Amino acid sequence: MSQIRVGQGYDVHNFCKGDFITLGGVQIPHEKAFQAHSDGDVLIHALCDALLGALALGDIGKHFPDTDSQYENINSRNLLEHVIGLIKENGWGVANVDCTIIAEAPKMAPHIDLMRANLSADMGVSLGQVSIKATTTEKLGFEGRKEGVAVQAIVLLFR
Repeated sequence: MSQIRVGQGYDVHNFCKGDFITLGGVQIPHEKAFQAHSDGDVLIHALCDALLGALALGDIGKHFPDTDSQYENINSRNLLEHVIGLIKENGWGVANVDCTIIAEAPKMAPHIDLMRANLSADMGVSLGQVSIKATTTEKLGFEGRKEGVAVQAIVLLFR
């Protein structure tokens, strides 16, 4: 009988001055940027937390502390690559991931297919194993006030 593990991740980044944000490895034109130590890819950060959590390996802050200069401005796809390496080293595989981007702006729909393709390639899984959705908060909360973006992620691992 195969074993399964479920992991859940959540991350938030607020906005600062800039002209694009990065989500799922895609640079999206925007009137602001993410304030972050890395590239601020909140989608990948939530996904990494979900993957790490599924195996009780801690969180993204444990593996990539923002006090370590080697992670300053790092491409978050490199962080995901490392996390997938840990998943494989521990004998697990990714069955599927489901992520929800929570943001009032910018519009996500034009970028979701490329985000899915990036994450699929980075995790070594088929496109059909990667779901990314976007929603607004109907102008409620920090997301609704356009102060930042939140992402929820859930993963299923198997062996």
